[in-house]
Amino acid sequence: MEIDWDNLGFSYIKTPFRYVSRWKDGQWDEGTLSEDNTITLHEGSSALHYGQQCFEGMKAYRRKDGGINLFRPDQNSQRLNKSAERLLMPAISEEKFIDAVKQVVKANEAFVPPYESGGTLYLRPLLIGVGEGIGVKAAPEYIFTIFCTPVGAYFKGGLTPTNFIVSEYDRAAPHGTGAAKVGGNYAASLLPGNEAHKKNFSDCIYLDPATHTKIEEVGSANFFGITKDGKFITPYSPSILPSITKYSLLYIAKERLGLEAEESDVRLDELDKFAEAGACGTAAVISPIGGIQNNDEFHVFFSETEVGPVTQKLYKELTGIQFGDVEAPEGWIVKVN
Repeated sequence: MEIDWDNLGFSYIKTPFRYVSRWKDGQWDEGTLSEDNTITLHEGSSALHYGQQCFEGMKAYRRKDGGINLFRPDQNSQRLNKSAERLLMPAISEEKFIDAVKQVVKANEAFVPPYESGGTLYLRPLLIGVGEGIGVKAAPEYIFTIFCTPVGAYFKGGLTPTNFIVSEYDRAAPHGTGAAKVGGNYAASLLPGNEAHKKNFSDCIYLDPATHTKIEEVGSANFFGITKDGKFITPYSPSILPSITKYSLLYIAKERLGLEAEESDVRLDELDKFAEAGACGTAAVISPIGGIQNNDEFHVFFSETEVGPVTQKLYKELTGIQFGDVEAPEGWIVKVN
């Protein structure tokens, strides 16, 4: 297969191998690599009827020396298990999880984009409830699978400011599944996201569901802002997905850039205090926010066309760590080879 590495989008490209493990009678099997990119399910599977499923998003990065890095895979393992716990699904040990990820990357090494392209191999661990059932209850069996696909930038244009619009819809309910990476949260975002795209915005800004006064998430990514006095702030809420990228940026902002960094409320009526803003996540990495449309008001941050200086430094430091060009904090990088 010929791949144009320099022009990868964020879409599915079939790769040769994926990992599959099954849980039955209280335990996981050994797991194996498969060339079949389809999953056959019983028609009564709880994943289909009641949304008993969760997933992760992570990447493998080609280093300049040709080797391959994983970025904080232990955090993906822990977050998957927290999501699984919320949905009454069996846990997967960190050892099994990371071993499975390594197996998939090694088996599909030819599809890890070259260092010079800036592309990555996106990995999608998926846990679903399957087996015979019809009532609203936990499934009798489960499938854990990981597939991968080479990707470029999630938002077109890469590190280029784009605009977002505040949505009247809620992403998740208070005390609901907002902090779990479950498919239902994303299904609920399809309609508001589509409406945003029709109005030529990159995606929605979701507000806190209780008061609709505070920013929670930016589409499927987390929000961050740099205040005019140089503080890194990202929203705190029990309804927000705990982004591995966000917590990495909190550390980088404080320990590497010397900024004050905190999780706190980001009120919609206080956007003027921010000099820069962005969306962050595994897929998005960092996407600078040019402006936010809220009803008839349009608030511009640093610029609609240029990336702010702090956002640039955060991006350079984060991606430098991921691709192996910058020394990583202890435990952040796991080398596949």
